[in-house]
Amino acid sequence: MKTLGCVIATLVVLVGASSAQAASGAQVGIQDDAWLLHGPGTLESRLDELDRLGVDVVRYAVRWDVVARQRPATPRDHGDPAYDWRSVDSVLRGLRRHGIQPLVTLFGTPRWANGGLAPNWAPTEGQLFGDFARATATRYSWVRLWTIWNEPNKPQWLRPTTADTYVRKLLNPAYTQIHAVTGAARVGGGMTAPRAGIGGESPVAWIKAMGALRPKLDAYAHHPYPGRPQVETPWAPACRTCATIAMADLERLVTLVHQQLGRKRIWLTEYGYQTNPPDMFLGVSPTTHAQHVASAARRVELARFVDMLIFFLVRDDESDDGWQSGFTTADGMKKPAYTAFRFPLIRTSRSGAVVGLWGQIRPRAGPQSYRLRILRSGGWSSLGGTRVTNARGVLSVMVRVPVGSVVQLWSVRDRAPSLSIRV
Repeated sequence: MKTLGCVIATLVVLVGASSAQAASGAQVGIQDDAWLLHGPGTLESRLDELDRLGVDVVRYAVRWDVVARQRPATPRDHGDPAYDWRSVDSVLRGLRRHGIQPLVTLFGTPRWANGGLAPNWAPTEGQLFGDFARATATRYSWVRLWTIWNEPNKPQWLRPTTADTYVRKLLNPAYTQIHAVTGAARVGGGMTAPRAGIGGESPVAWIKAMGALRPKLDAYAHHPYPGRPQVETPWAPACRTCATIAMADLERLVTLVHQQLGRKRIWLTEYGYQTNPPDMFLGVSPTTHAQHVASAARRVELARFVDMLIFFLVRDDESDDGWQSGFTTADGMKKPAYTAFRFPLIRTSRSGAVVGLWGQIRPRAGPQSYRLRILRSGGWSSLGGTRVTNARGVLSVMVRVPVGSVVQLWSVRDRAPSLSIRV
């Protein structure tokens, strides 16, 4: 694939200090169902691309209304002839073959289950959705991570748009049946959008309403998109009194969930910034996009109780009305964020000539050999010798460099650099 020209992206990342303990190995991944199913090349070539990116987990939606267009005679039996698992089989089994953990989202009501309405209308009975969840969990018994529905606090995704509908007819029935099949499964509930939108409920109100309903969940899932992407970063500005919850409000999300739902883990199951080009209204520059990708990874690394960060998308939508937060453009050109995801590198501190750096080498598992390099007289030279990351490919080091220096991370095995940052 081509790159976006010969751009040296000097990302000046000012990372705020955090008093929270570091999370123990948060998983980082992507969601892009359309690209996985219908992207260029073969499914195997697209899975190879995920290997090159180094994703830990892939969120993928299994749509009830697509898998079960006709009503099954024995709905808990995944072998019922009414079920069509072909596209799901290809993706989930492909992920398993590549050693990438799937996060399966169950979503979408078939017309026979909700009185002939659209897929965003809840089923007439919770047992119907529970039966589908059991069939899915039985067919893919090796899947350990599940989430229920998508942004149910917004009417375009769930109607009636109430926490009571969500908990009684979707979350609790699915949780019960998934755990009946796989005791080791973890089920994420909530799946809230960061703001109410027209006719919806804010995530703050939604979490409080869920708290009164005895919901069954192992983790709370949320989509911490920024409301003002040209202004907001993963770190700031935070808001203590807002009904919205963006990435900068992560600690407030943890506190609220623990107050209302108990000490649940937090999954951030959809996140991203659109780029300009092509989005002239909500997009940020490709360099800023890359900066936020790297910075969000560090944000989650420091946050207590946060186990997962899912970026959206791999590839921009072709339509101008679609979402433009991909690591590549719609025609396959790599944005700087592609490299920032593979090899995030940020400055964490500075005291005189001593700079703190945090980074990660994502492709493959285990400790990774790396070098830090500095730009001198138009060429790169090594800052010390070869070093080794921890078992998750993470590095956190202090180095002595002149103020204003440009540095980068070099992966020895990949023979490839991170984006450069000015320190």
